[in-house]
Amino acid sequence: MVKVLYEDNHLIAVFKPAGTLVQGDETGDKCLMDEVKEYLKEKYNKPGQVFLGLLHRLDRPVSGVVLFSKTSKGASRLSEQIRLHKVQKTYQTLVEGKVKKEKGTLINWLRKDEQKNKVSVFDEETKDTLYAELDYKVLKSNNKNSLLEINLKTGRPHQIRTQLAHIGHPIVGDLKYGATAPLPDKSIALCATSFMFEAATGGEIKTATVEPPFDL
Repeated sequence: MVKVLYEDNHLIAVFKPAGTLVQGDETGDKCLMDEVKEYLKEKYNKPGQVFLGLLHRLDRPVSGVVLFSKTSKGASRLSEQIRLHKVQKTYQTLVEGKVKKEKGTLINWLRKDEQKNKVSVFDEETKDTLYAELDYKVLKSNNKNSLLEINLKTGRPHQIRTQLAHIGHPIVGDLKYGATAPLPDKSIALCATSFMFEAATGGEIKTATVEPPFDL
């Protein structure tokens, strides 16, 4: 059952559970796009194919808000907003260790190995790297873990996962980037909790939000 967080004539925001693919891949596993298409088909009693535009992705082990377009107008308007950094995506994550600085900005350069589906982090620009920036704020912490709020300034693959691991605080459950133990459901403690955007018809600011499925 699709959990709808926001819907208008042009756009729909839904909750993606950890472990669900946003878009189908070679595994053939059921994906969020198929579920949302099914929901729209039933809700509006639509015959034939349903248009659904993919605007952005979340990694499979990540949960949170995913926004799709229901029309070509919605697709072009939102794609433009994303390109011009006019949308605001906020995440919450539980990391290993006590993050000492209450808030900060992380700037690195990232390079993705497509074969291994793994990203390397560099402190300076080198060959084939992309600039990556995020702001973080500690919401609460103890000696074992810290709960952070993350605002992305750039949207690179595995960006939050690699940048936090690089400063010695891997995300809980993220074995790929140095976490000490897996979570029972193989998820990682990272959730896209908020997506703020301008309505496709212009002007009005909309926000789709969800509570993270983890806490400190």
